Amino acid sequence: MTSTSRADLEREIAMEQVHVNRVYDNLSTATASAKNLAQQGREIFVSDRTDFLREEDGTALFERDAFAYQAAKRLAILDAEHEGLVFGRIDLTTEEIRYIGRIGVRDDDYEPLVIDWRAPAAEPFYRATPAAPMGVIRRRVLRCRDDKVVGLEDDLLDSSVETDLPIFGEGALMASLTRARGRTMRDIVATIQAEQDEAIRAPYQGVTVIAGGPGTGKTVVALHRAAYLLYTNRARLEKGGVLVVGPSGVFMNYIERVLPSLGEDSVTLKAIGSVASDVLGIGTERVDKAAAATIKGSLAMQKVLKNLVRTPLPGHDVDSVRVTVKGEVLGLGAKELARIREQVLSSVRLNRGRRMATDLVANALIRKFPADVEIEQHELEEQVREHPSLLAFLPRWWPSLSATRVLARLADPAVVDRVAPELSAEQRAALVSSYEWLQGVDEGDEIVRGWSVADIALLDELIHILGMPPEEKDQELDVFLEGGDVAEVLTTADLLRHEKHTDPDEDPHATYAHILVDEGQDVTPMQWRMLRRRGPQSSWTIVGDPAQSSYPNQEETTRALNEVIGRAPHRTFTLSTNYRSPSEVFEFAAKVITKVYPGADLPKAVRSTGIEPRVEATTTDGLHGALREHLLTIAARVNGTIGVIVPPSRLRDVQLYVFQDERLAAFEDRIIVVTALQAKGLEYDGVLVVSPDEIIEQAPGGVRVLYVALTRATQKMITLDVDTSQWRELLK
Repeated sequence: MTSTSRADLEREIAMEQVHVNRVYDNLSTATASAKNLAQQGREIFVSDRTDFLREEDGTALFERDAFAYQAAKRLAILDAEHEGLVFGRIDLTTEEIRYIGRIGVRDDDYEPLVIDWRAPAAEPFYRATPAAPMGVIRRRVLRCRDDKVVGLEDDLLDSSVETDLPIFGEGALMASLTRARGRTMRDIVATIQAEQDEAIRAPYQGVTVIAGGPGTGKTVVALHRAAYLLYTNRARLEKGGVLVVGPSGVFMNYIERVLPSLGEDSVTLKAIGSVASDVLGIGTERVDKAAAATIKGSLAMQKVLKNLVRTPLPGHDVDSVRVTVKGEVLGLGAKELARIREQVLSSVRLNRGRRMATDLVANALIRKFPADVEIEQHELEEQVREHPSLLAFLPRWWPSLSATRVLARLADPAVVDRVAPELSAEQRAALVSSYEWLQGVDEGDEIVRGWSVADIALLDELIHILGMPPEEKDQELDVFLEGGDVAEVLTTADLLRHEKHTDPDEDPHATYAHILVDEGQDVTPMQWRMLRRRGPQSSWTIVGDPAQSSYPNQEETTRALNEVIGRAPHRTFTLSTNYRSPSEVFEFAAKVITKVYPGADLPKAVRSTGIEPRVEATTTDGLHGALREHLLTIAARVNGTIGVIVPPSRLRDVQLYVFQDERLAAFEDRIIVVTALQAKGLEYDGVLVVSPDEIIEQAPGGVRVLYVALTRATQKMITLDVDTSQWRELLK
């Protein structure tokens, strides 16, 4: 190892720049090649025929689609906005040099200029340590701005080897931790640590749990794992799909750039309130009050919903049917109809059972016709099936039901008392109260807006019970355009679409080959059931920390999670280092959580800022002035984002004030106002926690949700009591 100077550093940067330039030159050549391939694909087949399609034309269509698809995939990778395409280098004891980057790039002789970070050859970049160097002498992180090398950070890993390799910098990880945060998550591909890399590269089969306390990088590790699995199991996962589920829309916006920056854009991202949009067509961010959210998340709602489906709608509670054929009265009573209903529902879902129920009712009526009265069998069947009384009876007795129409009935206290006898009076009252917004809505209306996040899982459960309502048959579509002077580009999918047949009794839910669930400790038992329908045969990555749970019944959640895991192979990785929180902030938060959850996983904070958290107080009347004072203080101390974390009841007021105050306007692009639940998984350079007592009172998880708020800051944190300060007892 040689001594270094500023001139040495500049020479080394210039040398690395030569290689980076070569990489980008080859990337430009590859991009031009992909565009040429795409143009060839477009030119393979363009038809101006509007009345017929020859067999050889169909073959050309398929070839054109295949060309276009492959070219589009390659262009999407090459044209992606890669911040620092080349970020690493390792010098091996074999004198081999490997450059590591976001995607692999080769030269004209097919020799690697950059190795994809997910490839096995890149593994020593992340796994090598001074204790186990894996043949690596020096590990280098290149700090780039676009395609320009602006700095170097080196680690000497094998000091037993004689080398003249220069060593620069004080470590890439610590440098990255002190950078100001933006509004979106950055990838950590250049600074992945060994314990993180182990979780990222775990086998895809079964269930992988990534655990750890706040700030350990669970989320970003899981996202890198998704990119790694797509790289190593692309044929299976790209075909079956990968679903990433997070706690809120705010969170999904925060992470949305990570996977594209790693070269992957074939992943579906959904907040938990939008998971069922595949069958409902709607999503939501609205959160219920704590009591209602807890009840709706409980497995007790399974029985409530089944009872609800079997409770007749007003005007549909008919208990008999009568028809007259040749003067003979044929009838079925309540018991006979109930037996038929049970027989149908034992084999098909309600919305698919009308035809079977009609047959069984008609046959039961026909059997009651006296044997000594002469009539042709076909005439008897016709008169029974087309009798006006039966035709009027069937829609009332067996209506097609939508999930929203059924769930809306929980706004009626009498219905709730009938279908939820096992809930306490307080629980039933909280359930009814959560649907007050439905008052004045006609029971026959389809309700699209207004549902809560917890309602989405209940609506999905109802679709599972009911099945989808029968769809009216589409009119025949013309395959060919008629008239006009048209040069039409046809696709194979266009020609085959109207040939597609689906089983009406199959589950309508979209399914995925792999599902990644972040903040898994917050997923309620009913939401786990919703997620399982999207991955009956999938592998899973589940990220979470029980100490941050917003769902109070952990035993029930564990039972629901065990049903997901079943007998599948599973493995758990616990991340032990807190990279986000300064030690001063985390020690403060740890005092709070250990009072209510002594078994909390408390990772080790690896850095210190010397800035202790401040505990301040104000009144409701003085809140706006206090917000201005403390936000200006934080803005003067940190350069990046500032999170204002508030109880739900104060969210709107604080948002309006912060973004209208003239003195705070200069920091509008840095200040983000969220609830504690919305702050899950996020981080800010500075944090102002408003009214901790109200956060505890209004969140389902109480102190655990306050713990989330207290662990978001990377530099400076202030807590601001409003009127009360009871939570401070937890600090003693």
